[in-house]
Amino acid sequence: MFLSQTDKHLSLWLRLCTLISATILALIIMFLLAESWPLLKHGVLTQFISDESWHPAQRLYNILPMLSATLLSTLGALTLATPLGIASAMFNRYYAPSFLASGYRRIIELMAGIPSVVYGLWGLTTLAPVINLWHPPGVSLLCAILVLAMMILPTIALTADSALGAIPVVFHQTAAALALSRWGTIRHVLLPLAKSSIGAGIMLATGRAIGETMAVLMVAGNVVQQPDSLFDSVRTLTANIALEMAYAMGDHRAALFVSGLALMLMIILLAGLAEINKRSS
Repeated sequence: MFLSQTDKHLSLWLRLCTLISATILALIIMFLLAESWPLLKHGVLTQFISDESWHPAQRLYNILPMLSATLLSTLGALTLATPLGIASAMFNRYYAPSFLASGYRRIIELMAGIPSVVYGLWGLTTLAPVINLWHPPGVSLLCAILVLAMMILPTIALTADSALGAIPVVFHQTAAALALSRWGTIRHVLLPLAKSSIGAGIMLATGRAIGETMAVLMVAGNVVQQPDSLFDSVRTLTANIALEMAYAMGDHRAALFVSGLALMLMIILLAGLAEINKRSS
């Protein structure tokens, strides 16, 4: 295939940017491994899930409760935000009047730009007291799930809206020619065509939920325990790193980097799932 000189230069720059990105990722992983090495060199990885608790001063490094809190809060937020985000996109694209759709999209875009600490402050001062009236202590796994759902909903809604908007009009015309209803067209034609892009948006939202620190730190309660219910206070891996890194030393500091390594592996797994989803679509 013939490429112009401009195309060749662009291709070269894109390859260079890709190489730089891959190098940065590799350096981050190497840094995490190097900082974790004081504990990893002992080769007893099971201690991070088999120790009695998380008490670094007593050389106990069980991160399983915090890992569980991270996964449960993320899954809970996705369970709420995914259907709401997709439904929001469908409403905005196919049901709302044009003047309402434009304003609604601006609101969703505004929500996407709100700093996470503002969401955390709202959850701490408004949502947690309401949950406390229902079941103390208020700052809990449920509060973290609701705040995270609010934070990632705009990402899912905007990516789903863009994915639906990118479908060629010929598919709408063909569905109309076959006398499909509006909902039938959306369900059987448009959503299947957009599922790859919607899935990518969900993966992006999942990454943000896993990596969120400040908002979750403010509303989850920061108690290192395995939650038995949605109303238990918990601490996520990111919140634990933020709280303890300032004074951690020695093996304690290495254990926090092991937590960071676990988070990095989760993100890499997400990227792999996104690539599998892309190839299967």
